[in-house]
Amino acid sequence: MLIETSAGPAEVDLDKPRGARFLLLLTHGSGGGVDAKDLLAVRDAALGLGGAVARVVQPYRVAGRRAPGSAAVQDAAWLEIVAALHRKVRKPLIQGGRSNGARVACRTAKAARARGVLALSFPLHPPGKPEKSRREELLAAGGIEVVVINGATDPFGIPDPADAAQVTVIPGQPHSFRSGFDTIAATVEPWLTRWSS
Repeated sequence: MLIETSAGPAEVDLDKPRGARFLLLLTHGSGGGVDAKDLLAVRDAALGLGGAVARVVQPYRVAGRRAPGSAAVQDAAWLEIVAALHRKVRKPLIQGGRSNGARVACRTAKAARARGVLALSFPLHPPGKPEKSRREELLAAGGIEVVVINGATDPFGIPDPADAAQVTVIPGQPHSFRSGFDTIAATVEPWLTRWSS
């Protein structure tokens, strides 16, 4: 389905089981898509718990761009997408994404009234530039629980466990996971269970 936003249309794949217990919104990294294996592992875990899952292709990707552009424009469009989907599935909202999508989910969590945030491959800093930390974006969720899953060899860095409710590090994995999808599912399932009952 298409959702119109102030930044252009977004494409959404919505899996909505009958009697959905929660709504999980997931989005991609800067140049990626919603069929990344880590996003699919999370989707499958959430569906198994009776959640509705919306995988969102943000407007800049629908328009064919690889870079998201202004964070303010991106966040405003995301909140419009959240509002439209929450009208379709009026259940507790959890949002997340991988890399740039994780940044968006953290920055907008309070405004979206999310119950939790899942940050896959949260890019703590640009590769080789730890002084340019994005820690404040991770902390922007405030009192909302953030679960982080990063690869141990991620050149974008790994958030400090003190800055999230949980930080899971998958050994030997880079920024784009090549394996460890069972660990991702095993991390996400107990966390999502609180909204499935």
